[in-house]
Amino acid sequence: MTTTFKTITGIMILASALGLSACSSSGSNTGNNAASTNAPVAEASAPAQPASTAGPSPAAAEQSAPPAATAVPDTAAGNGAAAEDSATQLKELLELAKQGKVPGVEYAAHSGMIDEVEAAWGEPDTKESAGKGMYSTYGARHVVFGWNKGSRIFDVRSSAADLQQLTLKEIEQTLGKPDDTAVNGSDKIYIYHAGKEYQLKFIIPEATGTVDHISVFSERDSFNNMAG
Repeated sequence: MTTTFKTITGIMILASALGLSACSSSGSNTGNNAASTNAPVAEASAPAQPASTAGPSPAAAEQSAPPAATAVPDTAAGNGAAAEDSATQLKELLELAKQGKVPGVEYAAHSGMIDEVEAAWGEPDTKESAGKGMYSTYGARHVVFGWNKGSRIFDVRSSAADLQQLTLKEIEQTLGKPDDTAVNGSDKIYIYHAGKEYQLKFIIPEATGTVDHISVFSERDSFNNMAG
């Protein structure tokens, strides 16, 4: 019986040892599994972005841009407009001359009287005898009147600035060749008939080649020394 008791006791001790060993093994496996479960999974690394190619800086882009085209003045158009303006001006001069007048002056050759001018404009800057009559000069107005002994105006002259831009070439292109020419010292005079009563004269000094003044002239009244 003693032997049987010892055997039973040994079996129980062995079973207890085996149970403890199993528990220890189970705890170890559980801990390993927990550690394995709790271990962070390494995140997949994001794919590397390709290095961006830097574009040219604004300054570099500006330098590389082709230079803007420079506008070239249309000289042909400008010359054409100037020629058209001078042609219009010359045609107007001829039409006024047919009335005995120059631009900007209401007093006409043949029909005007110097007394009327002096009443409206006052005394002239100078009054002197020249050629076929007397001449009164109004410098500020760029106008000279020639008048006979009867006070009738036979010559109206203008030296306005716009007239002094005209050349013989422009005059002939619009009015054609002059009907007559004359010379007074170094001045050349180009004469155009303006109707039956008047002459339109362009006086051009040789030194300048442009008009110095124009004259609307009544030949008949230059001989008629007494107003009738």
